[in-house]
Amino acid sequence: MERTIVHMDLDTFFVSCERLHNSSLEKIPVIIGGGDRGVVASCSYEARFYGVRSAMPIKMALKLCPEAKVIKGDMELYSKLSHTVTEIIEEKAPLVEKASIDEHYLDITGMDKFFGAYRWTEELMNSVTQHTGLPVSFALSINKTVAKIGTGEAKPFGKKEIQQEQVKSFLSPLSIKKIPMVGDTTFRLLSRIGIRTIHTLADMPVHILQQILGKNGLDLWKKANGIDYTAVEPYTERKSISNEHTFDQDTTNTAMLKNLIAAMVEKLAYQLRSEQWLTSVVVLKLRYANFDTETKQCQITYTSADHILKQAVLDLFHKLYTRRMRIRLIGIRLTGLVRGNLQISLFENTEELIALYQAMDHIKNKFGDNKISRGFGFESITKKQ
Repeated sequence: MERTIVHMDLDTFFVSCERLHNSSLEKIPVIIGGGDRGVVASCSYEARFYGVRSAMPIKMALKLCPEAKVIKGDMELYSKLSHTVTEIIEEKAPLVEKASIDEHYLDITGMDKFFGAYRWTEELMNSVTQHTGLPVSFALSINKTVAKIGTGEAKPFGKKEIQQEQVKSFLSPLSIKKIPMVGDTTFRLLSRIGIRTIHTLADMPVHILQQILGKNGLDLWKKANGIDYTAVEPYTERKSISNEHTFDQDTTNTAMLKNLIAAMVEKLAYQLRSEQWLTSVVVLKLRYANFDTETKQCQITYTSADHILKQAVLDLFHKLYTRRMRIRLIGIRLTGLVRGNLQISLFENTEELIALYQAMDHIKNKFGDNKISRGFGFESITKKQ
């Protein structure tokens, strides 16, 4: 049976959220970010007209568009509105996957028997906008890849349907950059051998792509040919992620404890970024030699950055570890999770820091999460190997 998959995207979500609360931001260039050395987390279409884009340094963005209004951003507000949108969609759609803070996939296969799938999706889109005031774009097609690319082509504030027989003609003229898994590095690599359009990529022999890109070559070829059997996974809200370490011998060595905390935080932060989560609550647990257990928590701005989380946990450690008793177990839990990517939360950090995290994550993804570490966690990691 041919599937009917919808990709629904909240247009310029952060900017749209800010405009709900401040009408003076309408129809002017808006940049969500912060700090002279910060980066653009999101921007309005008016700002994009001047060449501003996500992850661009704020200084560069303001050179391109000096009249832009820069707003630090409010992840609590964005998370709340995202949750409201998810509730509206889940109430009406049979199967929903929340892909990020502003994206949803819907599997509405079979709905044509009772009600036109495109018309149903259009009404859902209007319902989201009516209840929240947020603009939405969507595309409907045979799988997640084509639907997502379709939404990108429908924006801003658009809607599109790509039927089975239209998939090839729709994809062929587009740049390979439109394929979700193609980043700047892959684009440059393929461009050097003359592959710039999806049509050219789709016609390439699979074994050539595998020689160039490894196992990703086959996946990329399938997507270029409109092939994607990935299921829409039902959305479930994850409550927290955590990590605990029990010592072979109880200890009071604070230097070692701090190194271990750093290593544990780095591992948890990598997990957050891999699964596209941001956390807003950090919890530290200490269990002493006599089995007494104490916990302390603090609230932070939504993030998945190692250095911010490490500082928060160390602050908790200094406040909590006052008894100078030997410690048997140490645990860290991150909760208050919302969907989101690293740059979303780094309103006060530099392009270099984001590039560092991306580079480290790339190495961990390729070779394993224990193959690279910041210096402060190296001793703890090597001792555990």
